Order: sequence, then structure tokens, then C-alpha cells
Amino acid sequence: MPRVLVHRLRDEFDWVLFILVTVIALSGVINLYSTGQASGAPDLYLTQIYWLVFGACCAFAVAIIDYRHYERHGYILFGCGIFLLLLVLLVGTEVNHSTRWFSLGAYRFQPSELMKVALVIGLAKFLHHDPRVEGRKLQDIFIPALMTALAMVLILKEPDLGTALLCLLIFLSIMMLTRLTARSTITLALSAPIVAILGWNYLLKDYQKERIVSFWNLFVDPEADKLGAGWHANQSMIAIGSGKLTGKGYLQGTAGPHQFLPECRTDFPFSVFAEEHGFFGASLLVLLYLILVMWCIRIAALSRDRFGSVIAIGVGSIFFWQVIINLGMVMGLMPVVGVTLPLFSYGGSSILTFMLCIGLLMNVSIHRIRR
Repeated sequence: MPRVLVHRLRDEFDWVLFILVTVIALSGVINLYSTGQASGAPDLYLTQIYWLVFGACCAFAVAIIDYRHYERHGYILFGCGIFLLLLVLLVGTEVNHSTRWFSLGAYRFQPSELMKVALVIGLAKFLHHDPRVEGRKLQDIFIPALMTALAMVLILKEPDLGTALLCLLIFLSIMMLTRLTARSTITLALSAPIVAILGWNYLLKDYQKERIVSFWNLFVDPEADKLGAGWHANQSMIAIGSGKLTGKGYLQGTAGPHQFLPECRTDFPFSVFAEEHGFFGASLLVLLYLILVMWCIRIAALSRDRFGSVIAIGVGSIFFWQVIINLGMVMGLMPVVGVTLPLFSYGGSSILTFMLCIGLLMNVSIHRIRR
């Protein structure tokens, strides 16, 4: 490794980012250990640790390469993500009527997770070379909108509503940097209901519609469909509420161990954490995520160019929206769409994706404007 790079890593290493990620990830491992010990899967936390170590190695590799190289190959990286989405539809493994994974021995890999990173890099590449500084019209964002729509359509074909929705939110978050004209913003807002109707009629699967209808019924009448499609959301709210202020204590929860929440390791780990550690523990975890998102904004502000700024904002939007959607799911405020809690939920593809995001953030932070 060149001496100049070693000195830069030593002098500019972002310790705040490192500590935030480490605390969140270790909290997830501890939570997974609690869930697994009483539910017949005591070794899952070890698998999570293996993925975190592997992800950390990947993050380090991403961080030590000057991010300008990613800018030069931004469209190629985006194209690779699209290729993997096409390939998984052709030769992927079907699980529960969804074709989202490549099987790699005992492990499964989900390319739609990596597509979120590829989309951020692709959009950053476009905006980096866009010379406009004034307000943009809708036609000025046609290409990034087309890139996002292509990724969303392929992901919805799997089907994976949660990840497709995240791609849309990432696009909208990044486009906030482009300063759309007021007329374009109003037009975009008025077209949203039309897009929603078309998506409901032609893109969503029956089970996805059932989840949304169940959410609405549960929101209007908490007693509706508690034993059907609303089971997960209802049990999640019971677990969170039973934790009260200080929680039942570590390893003393019941929602996960007794399988009241079948997806407590992936979609609902926050419910288990809130049950065991109460309002205070859950609030501390949310605060860590809030600081992480604010730190992403700080990195964007200190970036030396537009590409770095968009990367930081894009990564921050991934963390922000996944936390918002996951917490909305577990508290009955949003439909259950299968979105994981960043660095906290169990899952190799999810962990790898977020560690790559951290590697990109660290890269931009290391090469930021010197203070």
C-alpha cells in the first residue's frame, strides 16, 4: 500500500463513522443471540459475525480506492447491477413464490440489495457531469428517472416491493439536490396518484395488495384481521408495548423465542430489542441511526466535488428510508414490505450491502476537503 495512502488513512480516518457502525452492528449481534438461543437457532449470531467480518473487508477495499475511480466507471457499475437483476429472473432460486436470490452453496445472495448501491453510483455519475446549476425541469431528470424506473421494474418482477420502493425514495432524495423548478415539483406531485393507481393495477401481486389492505384495516380498526395478514404487525406492537420504559431484560423476551414473530430476525428485530430493553433502549438505537444519517449529510457538505456529495446523500438516504420503513412496519404505521433494519437485521446480502455503503462513505470522508 502506498505510503501516501497510509498517511491519509491514518490522518483522515473517520472514527465517528466507524464507532457508530460498530455499535449498531454489535447491538444487532447481541439481539440476534437473544432471539436465537430460545428459538432453536443458537448459531445464527455467528453467521452474522462472519458476514460482518467479510463485509468489513469489502468496505476496507472500497474505502482505499479513490472514489474518482468509481465515478469513471459509474455507468458500468450500474449496468452490472441491471445485468444481475436480469440474470436472477432467469436462473435465480425461487423461495415463497419470489425469485430474488442466487444460491451459493448453503448461502443465498440477493442482487437487488446491491442494486441500491449501484443506483446511487449511477445517479452520482450523471449529476457529476451535469453542468446545470439553476433549477431543473422534468425533462432534465429524464435519464436518472429512466435509470431508476428500469431498476424498479426488474425488482418488482421478482417481486420485491420493499426494495423497489427504496429505489424510488433514493432517487427522490438525490433529486432534491437538483433544485427542481416549482412547476416541475407540482407536476410531479400531481402525477403521483396516477402512478400509484397504475402500479396497484399492473405491478403489485395479490399478496402485496393483501398486506396493504391489511395495514389499512389495522390502522382503521386495530382489532381487524389480527389472526390473518395483520398478525405480524399486531404481534410486533404487542412486543414493543410490553417492553414499557426499561424492558423485560436481556434474554427475557417472549415474542421472538416463542415465535409470535416468525420474521423477528430479519424484518422485526427492533420489536425484540424494544421488548427486552424498553423505550429507553429502543430510543438510544434510533438516536444512533439519526446521528449516522446526520453524519452522512456532514460528509456530503465537506465533499470536494458533486460526485462525493451525491454518494454521501445517496447512502444517507438508504439508511434513512430503511430505518423509517422498518420502524413504520414494526409499529403498525406502514404496510409490511420486507425491509430490513440496517446493520441490525440478520441477512448476508443486507449486511454486505450496508458495509459497501459504509466503505463508500469512508472513502468520501477520507478524501474530503481538509479542515
